Amino acid sequence: MIRRNILLCGVFGAAVALAACGGSEKGVNEVGPKPDLPEIRETLLPPMRIAKPVGWGDETPRAPEGFVVTALATDLRIPRQMLVLPNGDILVAEGRGGGAPALRPKDVIAGVIKKQGNTKVDGGDRITLLREADNDGRAEVRTVFIDGLNAPYGLAYVDGRIYVAEQDALVSFPYVEGQTRITAPPEEVTRLPSALNHHWTKALTASADGSTLYVGIGSNSNAGERGMAVEEERAVVWAVDRATGARRTIARGIRNPTALAIEPSSAALWAVVNERDEIGPQLVPDYLTSVRDGAFYGWPYSYWGQNLDPRVRPQKPELVATAVKPDYALGAHVAALGLSFTREGGFGGVFTEGAFIGEHGSWNRQDLAGYKV
Repeated sequence: MIRRNILLCGVFGAAVALAACGGSEKGVNEVGPKPDLPEIRETLLPPMRIAKPVGWGDETPRAPEGFVVTALATDLRIPRQMLVLPNGDILVAEGRGGGAPALRPKDVIAGVIKKQGNTKVDGGDRITLLREADNDGRAEVRTVFIDGLNAPYGLAYVDGRIYVAEQDALVSFPYVEGQTRITAPPEEVTRLPSALNHHWTKALTASADGSTLYVGIGSNSNAGERGMAVEEERAVVWAVDRATGARRTIARGIRNPTALAIEPSSAALWAVVNERDEIGPQLVPDYLTSVRDGAFYGWPYSYWGQNLDPRVRPQKPELVATAVKPDYALGAHVAALGLSFTREGGFGGVFTEGAFIGEHGSWNRQDLAGYKV
């Protein structure tokens, strides 16, 4: 199953092992449990560069020895997250949400530059099913599994039900193994914060015993510039009772948790998180972290523990004093979006155990960062 996950990641970027990650510019260590944190550099406009979108042509993404990247499926309508079902079928959420208005002139300029890397394809607002049965890395069956959704992102499966985190609600559908199309109406588990939706994606995973659904909800701003009133139940992780829909907030100050996963040996919840922009090309590191019940991760008042963000006023020193450090820095502005842990011995060698992370790549630095697994 993990092999199929890694193959599907080829849709999103080239492959590099997290275990071998490293590299930085000008001697700054951006990756690991103790990253360097350079001085804050505020400018009128942040350094910006967008990687030019190109097709594969006659090439394929580079992969470690023993691995091959193939296009499991093409022409998807903005693929976001994926889920491997018990029978090996793969679900892909397709969609685009959000649409919060720009606040400042520099936000308008940044938006124009970011669009250089955007696809012209409309979001699918659907889930596509892929079935790869002969182990050649290409899907023999492809169907529209569920359509008519509202910017779907996170996916989970528990006990005969498919759970989908749309941009405004967590919903579920009945599922029978082998099914290639669902026409049943969605059943709402709980509403999700959706006003403004600066960060619209809602990450999703289920606890090891299936009783709890975890939902990652991003902030409504970069660093609080829209005011804290719009950040109510934003930059948080929820634990939702699967049976009743009751929810509680288990982590706060976690700016944009874009993917959640359960580490199999400990059954602990982990997340990849996209941090803030506009205080330097090497700040702030995006990160991988365990999600500790009751923890505060700093946003917007501080970063990487208790390092203050001077742009945020008024500050809350009593809250910052409780801020915890994440577990592992991935580098500034890499925009990690995917997270999958190895299972059953992994692939051997350096891939025996650990996490695979898909990095979308970002806009807020001159040296390209991310764009890899």
